[in-house]
Amino acid sequence: MQTRHIFAFMAAGLMFGGAVSTASAAEKALTRAASDARSKTIVEERRAKLRQALADEWKNHEFTNGEYRMKFWDTIYGPKEAPADGRSLYISLHGGGGAPPEVNDQQWENQKRLYSPAEGLYFVPRSPTDSWNMWHQEYMDDFLRKAIAAAVLFEGVNPDKVYILGYSAGGDGLYQLAPRLADHWAAASMMAGHPGDARPESLRNLPFAIYMGGQDAAYDRNSLARQYSTTLDRLAIAEGEGTYIHDTHIYEDCGHWMLRRDTIAIPWMAQFTRNVYPKRVIWVQDDVLRDNFYWLGVPEIHRRAGARIVAEIDGQTVRIEESDSPVVLVGLNDGLVDLDKPVTVVFGDKTVATKRFRRTASALAQPLNKSAYSLDAPYPVLLKIEKDANTKAGATVSQL
Repeated sequence: MQTRHIFAFMAAGLMFGGAVSTASAAEKALTRAASDARSKTIVEERRAKLRQALADEWKNHEFTNGEYRMKFWDTIYGPKEAPADGRSLYISLHGGGGAPPEVNDQQWENQKRLYSPAEGLYFVPRSPTDSWNMWHQEYMDDFLRKAIAAAVLFEGVNPDKVYILGYSAGGDGLYQLAPRLADHWAAASMMAGHPGDARPESLRNLPFAIYMGGQDAAYDRNSLARQYSTTLDRLAIAEGEGTYIHDTHIYEDCGHWMLRRDTIAIPWMAQFTRNVYPKRVIWVQDDVLRDNFYWLGVPEIHRRAGARIVAEIDGQTVRIEESDSPVVLVGLNDGLVDLDKPVTVVFGDKTVATKRFRRTASALAQPLNKSAYSLDAPYPVLLKIEKDANTKAGATVSQL
């Protein structure tokens, strides 16, 4: 079943960059209880549709995404019954890369045996292609979203306990996928990979581990791992305690094979749960573009590789500190602010608005996260903040 057919009912109101659906001033505001109830219903309906859409692919251990196919293998470690708070999910990406299929097949077999969590579903996909950048091409994002949704629906996984790791070419993918999809993970670990052009700024709210052999000098992997760790050190100092959590292990006596010392990554990651609603977000767009990141969004027409947005919520104030996009979308719920009280919106150093924004059914019906595989709750308030040189504040804010 193609993605566009799964949630046809979502189509209206998602064209943020064009004919925007604006909440009517006459639309009745929802109470928090009514909003929460409607949100729960929407998520339950999504779950029911996805359960039907993904059942065969999960059973057959092969996901589809257009022309691509991704086989996978999985096993459960620990209790066969899911814990009360849900099972953990470890997505483990194999090495190989630009090599003949039989090489990548063997690497897939190796990855199945490489790590053994104390608890959780251990999920090992076989790369859909045999290219050097097999794990971080655009098709992977929906494959991974499918894997998370299916594991939640069919294996009792807690979506806030999803971890991702990868070795060698899988480590190359980790450098890219961890920041690009940081809002999907509880923690991430990179083993013996190359960062390529991956930027770490979006890792502010995602614990990230680096494992590298000190003698793994091919393509400068060892020196680049040290540089990446140093950059995370610098970012952590700039942003403050509790940000850019990272754990770096350079095993000086090891080459590309780290003698399984990197297996300590599993218990390290297991101590974390996903930060679904961080109060400060730094988002730098990858070359695989996204419409949303945590509670931020941009219209499709304004997506651009390398574009940066820095935003934070402090009490009842929403501040867009920096934005390379002329339009920023913000989703709000009662976990981020008290929607029964006025909210102040600041763009740069100027106040754009101070008002009480209404929870509405129309906002809940046009999710900021447009992925067909998202099981996260929609936001009852959606704001559009747009740069406008003709206004005194330099920007306008409207409620969608």
